[in-house]
Amino acid sequence: MLAISLLVLLHELGHFTFAKLFKVRVTRFYLFFNPQFHIMSTYDTWVRRLFKLKPEVVPTKKDDEGKERKEYVGTEYGLGWLPLGGYCAIDGMIDETNQKLSEETHPWEFRTKPVWQRLLIMIGGVLVNFLLALFIYSMILFYWGDTYIPVGEINMKFNEEAKSYGFRDGDVLVAADGKLFKDFSADLYRMISEAHDVEVFRNGKHEHVSLPGDLNLLNMLKSEPRFVEPFLPAKIDSVLPGSPAAKIGLEAGDKILSLNGRPIDSHNTFLFEMGRLGDQLAVAKTHEDSMKVRTVTLTFKGTQRDTLQGTHTVNGTEVPTQVAVANSGVITKQVVLTEDLKLGFMAPALASLYKPYTREYGFFESIPAGIKYGWNVLAGYVDDMKYVFSAEGAKSLGGFGAIGSLFPPMWDWYMFWKMTAFLSIILAFMNILPIPALDGGHVLFLMYEAITRRKPSEQFMIRAEYVGFGILILLMVVANLNDILRWLGYM
Repeated sequence: MLAISLLVLLHELGHFTFAKLFKVRVTRFYLFFNPQFHIMSTYDTWVRRLFKLKPEVVPTKKDDEGKERKEYVGTEYGLGWLPLGGYCAIDGMIDETNQKLSEETHPWEFRTKPVWQRLLIMIGGVLVNFLLALFIYSMILFYWGDTYIPVGEINMKFNEEAKSYGFRDGDVLVAADGKLFKDFSADLYRMISEAHDVEVFRNGKHEHVSLPGDLNLLNMLKSEPRFVEPFLPAKIDSVLPGSPAAKIGLEAGDKILSLNGRPIDSHNTFLFEMGRLGDQLAVAKTHEDSMKVRTVTLTFKGTQRDTLQGTHTVNGTEVPTQVAVANSGVITKQVVLTEDLKLGFMAPALASLYKPYTREYGFFESIPAGIKYGWNVLAGYVDDMKYVFSAEGAKSLGGFGAIGSLFPPMWDWYMFWKMTAFLSIILAFMNILPIPALDGGHVLFLMYEAITRRKPSEQFMIRAEYVGFGILILLMVVANLNDILRWLGYM
């Protein structure tokens, strides 16, 4: 809420600033929408008194002697109750705040200004959001630097599709079409999806893997297991007290060997097998069926330690303990997982296996680096938009739930600012799309006017506004419905 409120406020301030610069009257400036009522509002009379500004006056009507009477007309600043955005009501403009214009025009109205001034007013919000993102990225690099684990040090694990092209578990990714990989991120997947040649380091020498150059990025990210992931050993880093793992005696340093008889060669494979159990649990019809899925046989290797034969209780259910301790320290036990299929242990974090690298930036170094980083984020986001028009892409759309999931559960200033910058870029790009009711729709009509020297009719603009709102509402419904379906486990 804080990130979105900040971005919406500054976006509308971009429109407001250019409107005031060109002496266009702004009647209302609201954070959040206020249908029927608002939480609070105030006029800018106190601002003008504080800074001793001249009052804004406009001719309103003529008195009995035929002279125009002027009165103060200020901007109403307010806080609405519906947190779906905000708005800046500009006089003389057909938008979500004004669907009908008077026949008489006035010099302070948006419609009376030159095309170039109206164009700047309309792109003001997008411009602020984009520049804000670049500024935030620059300050992140200046304050925190750029910390990452170089891909050239990470052993990777690949799925069957990747192996069909020639990748092998344990490969270290080096470059795609001659361009070196930096860190493990969405950019790595994007580079592989567009590459014809990927260089890897394998068994002490460099090898090359040929690719078609048009792999589906969305499928690479959504497949289970994924196309490529950092290899994580199936070792226990820590065990949560009172968890199923703790109750069967798992300890830090133990290594998982199999789950229900299926070999486990890495934590990646363990997570995949747990996902298979999740699919089975989703179709379980009774509590008994659920318990069968949740009761698993786990084989792990650890140090020799005393074990008890008999039964133990997990979540109120007695489970027989089957122990086979060989000289090698291999132990097999049955365990009932939690209702959400958790065993209750932590695997080693990637940062504990590989040493992170931090590049620090001076203030003046951070600005071009932040601009480059932000531009790459925008380019990647724009490139990925093509997947929205596919069936899987439509399912990947997310609403407020998806936005919330971008942020960590614990407060973290670094992640807050990084995600705020990312959302700022998304807000800028989405608003400049040529959809009526968005800034990009107004820009499109202004470009048409600049080229043809003719304004679209008021009736056309009103109808276009309704069409645009229809599209936006549909997208919002689909995106938030996807969030609900994912939350219910149907996607």
